[in-house]
Amino acid sequence: MQGKLGLNDSIANLKGVGEKRAYLLNKIGVYTFKDLIEYFPRNYEDRTKVNYVSQFESGTPCLFIAKLCEKIKVKRIRRNLVIYTAVAIDDENTRLKLTWFNQTYIKTRLVVGNKYLFFGKPVYELGIYTVDSPEIYNLSDLSRIQGIYPIYSLTKGLSQNYIFKLLKTNYNESIIFKDIYDEKFKKKYELCDINYAFRNVHFPDNYKSINIARNRLIFDELFLLQVALMSVKNQSVRTEECNLYKDTSIDEFLNLLPFKLTNAQMKVVNEIISDLSDSKKIMNRLIQGDVGCGKTMVAALAMYIALKNGYQAAIMVPTTILANQHFVELKPYFEQLGYNVEILTSSTTKKKKDIIIKDLKEGKINILVGTHSIIEDNIEFKNLSLVVTDEQHRFGVKQRMKLSNKSDAVDTLVMTATPIPRTLAIMLYGDLDISIIDELPPGRKPVKTFVVNDNFETRVNEFIKKNVNSGRQVYIVCPLVEESEESDLKSVEKIYENYKNNVFKDFNVECIHGKMKQSKKDEIMKDFKDNKINILVSTTVIEVGISVSNATIMVIENADRFGLAALHQLRGRVGRGSNESYCILKSNNRSVNSRERLKIMEKSNDGFEVAQKDLELRGPGDFFGIRQSGLPEFKIANLLKDIKILKKAQEAASILIKDDPKLQKEENKYIKMIIYKKYSEQLKNIGT
Repeated sequence: MQGKLGLNDSIANLKGVGEKRAYLLNKIGVYTFKDLIEYFPRNYEDRTKVNYVSQFESGTPCLFIAKLCEKIKVKRIRRNLVIYTAVAIDDENTRLKLTWFNQTYIKTRLVVGNKYLFFGKPVYELGIYTVDSPEIYNLSDLSRIQGIYPIYSLTKGLSQNYIFKLLKTNYNESIIFKDIYDEKFKKKYELCDINYAFRNVHFPDNYKSINIARNRLIFDELFLLQVALMSVKNQSVRTEECNLYKDTSIDEFLNLLPFKLTNAQMKVVNEIISDLSDSKKIMNRLIQGDVGCGKTMVAALAMYIALKNGYQAAIMVPTTILANQHFVELKPYFEQLGYNVEILTSSTTKKKKDIIIKDLKEGKINILVGTHSIIEDNIEFKNLSLVVTDEQHRFGVKQRMKLSNKSDAVDTLVMTATPIPRTLAIMLYGDLDISIIDELPPGRKPVKTFVVNDNFETRVNEFIKKNVNSGRQVYIVCPLVEESEESDLKSVEKIYENYKNNVFKDFNVECIHGKMKQSKKDEIMKDFKDNKINILVSTTVIEVGISVSNATIMVIENADRFGLAALHQLRGRVGRGSNESYCILKSNNRSVNSRERLKIMEKSNDGFEVAQKDLELRGPGDFFGIRQSGLPEFKIANLLKDIKILKKAQEAASILIKDDPKLQKEENKYIKMIIYKKYSEQLKNIGT
């Protein structure tokens, strides 16, 4: 860049920025001049056209000319609230009402009989349009006022006008940004010049120029992230060292199963077989599917193929209880086929662990099931070829790679029951190919879901008693462990005491939460599975937990405090047997948005549909798992609205990485440099 200001100059050095304003700009993420230029408008205001009242759209801001036809009325509501009301007419003699609050200058600013130019948001009510606090201009200001105005996200103390003027004052034609693409690339993907994009996103002449500019900037954001993610993926796809799976037949294992795999399961199994059959590719695949869709059995078939070809396999899960569940489920099948399955967790005794370490190294153990314990440095495999990780969002890329690095070439299968819309999954797990199991096994009944408030407390409790008396079990989930002074949310401990000593005193009620020792949590979950506990009061610690087919009711307290994806994940803990199951969402939140969100849970048992709605309502920033994933916030791209650009960016990134895997070519070095600067924290595994 050329000019007096450097891109990395502190925002405090800009004309019109003092210490106080610099602090406020820092609050919205603007620290340098470059940050300011990349602080893109969230929307635009159209002030190009002067409207008659007959052209108004309720709720849509617009520019209009009107004549004051009555004296301004002043109404004192209370000590700190004075309302000024004016009646005006446009050139078609249509009346409208204008109101201002606590703005004393209005009495002298407006004169009866004079015409003025106004800008504001008209709202139609009781047969007339009302415009609250419209901006006022003289008619002579029209040429200066007309145009398209950018709208920025603000913090208290900053105004739209200030941000706009700050950019206008400091941004000039001498600023030249280096383009990361050549002309051929820009033509192929219909991208404008980067300097055109920056100018027109902030100072557009028309909406066409805005669309052209935004298209380029959105493409850049998505393309650079995709290149970064694919670079990570490329690091794990080491084509020079691949496992050889000459025998991929699975009939012997399928014949052991007392059930038939669903079509969705078989589709994913065939995708895995295709991966493993490719002698030039390391498998790196994500399996998504609702709780109970049969992901574990698909993983078992992949492990079976590895074992048949003389290799070892490992499955890593986030909790001891889940490790035990997988171990108990897998061991009988593989033992019938002559394979040895072992389990390693924090609960494993030192004596047993030493035996496992020795047998694993000698190849006497074919499958190792475990928690984080299996990525410890002293755990060595003889010939590990396949790694399965369950509930991927609980593990970081580094943990996954540490397990994969226990052998020269490791095929990776990642499983998650967190339903994520495909476009978001591509961004979150860009280093993985994606498979989806979108079908539940036959016989699984949808969980009936109801949203209730505290008025239904007695009915819900009676319903629980009736089911427990008939031999069923119940989960009660709360968002907090302890009661806090700042919140009236119901805590686990408070509810547990009330239920155990009062409401359900005739039943065995237990409590489990994340602050307990792992051994205690495991003991409680085992007792619940063995039906020694009737009602389990819990935090979301049971979200990734053991399968208890006898549990048929889940009550979620303060359900509005959870994301929909998290609620769906919790709901998946019931409905795992043949009995009718229920999920009761308690909430006293009366906000329209909250009610709308919870109603989605009543209407749908489809995790992907729920996740899509959650994404639409809350945005990707707050979507379950995103903040923990390290995915950077987008400055301009929107994963819901910009899917077409995302696909184009992915195509371009894929071609680039295929042609230049390590971005070593001269024409790609600038792209590589930008990626390092932009994503160094989030993607530390990009190769140098």
